[in-house]
Amino acid sequence: MKHISDCTILNNGVKMPWLGLGVYQAAEGEEVERVVTTALRTGYRSIDTASLYGNEQGVGKAIQKSSIPREQTFVTTKVWNTEQGYESTLASFESSRKKMGLEIIDLYLIHWPVKDKYKETWRALEKLYKEGWVRAIGVSNFHIHHLTDLMADCAVIPAVNQVEYHPRLTQVNLQHFCKQHHIQLEAWSPLMQGKSLDHPTLVELGRKHGKSSVQIILRWDIQKGVVTIPKSVNEERIQSNADIFDFDLSTEDIAQLDAMNRNERTGQNPDNFEF
Repeated sequence: MKHISDCTILNNGVKMPWLGLGVYQAAEGEEVERVVTTALRTGYRSIDTASLYGNEQGVGKAIQKSSIPREQTFVTTKVWNTEQGYESTLASFESSRKKMGLEIIDLYLIHWPVKDKYKETWRALEKLYKEGWVRAIGVSNFHIHHLTDLMADCAVIPAVNQVEYHPRLTQVNLQHFCKQHHIQLEAWSPLMQGKSLDHPTLVELGRKHGKSSVQIILRWDIQKGVVTIPKSVNEERIQSNADIFDFDLSTEDIAQLDAMNRNERTGQNPDNFEF
């Protein structure tokens, strides 16, 4: 993991960059087009959006306007909770694909494990995958019991599980389960929404390596084998977030960061979310 273009290899052989840009809360239109363009110019090749975000069209425009060949970019989007179910998921995917103006989506995720729906939703994702409309399929916000239930009778094992993951919420058991089943863990909200960035451990390690607390966390993510997608609409932060490939955290450094865990969430628990 020495370059922003470095990738993990998913369980179906597809390459996915370790670092990507999340565009949650980036406004559709000029803003999201600008931040995606900035990210691509900086060297990012992975962009993470969702039906819920309402900015898929702008993401697609920025990718199409870029001089970077489409096969060198990696685009993720997700089916929202109210769109889940077999036929409605297929319709939602087609809507997302048309908004982005892309023939094929690289990774398509179930956004949350909606009870009594996520299995039918997964069946739709399997159809899209088998027909070649998506290069990989996965889930988001799935606990171990959700994954176990899904995998009991699925035809395709999820390639990715995107969850809240940061030094205050290390999800050790979930990460172990995903590794055991060759499911790539991916971190949303890796920076804890800016909370705890002044934690003594982060400050100390930042001083040691000549990096910011943010850069320490993002480097910790990828050295833990977790894909990370920090979001920002600020050009300088987008560039700074990518400056994590010129140093390594030691085993002791990583242990210090692991010890920050308090099982604290900034978002909702997948067992009782309210949307």
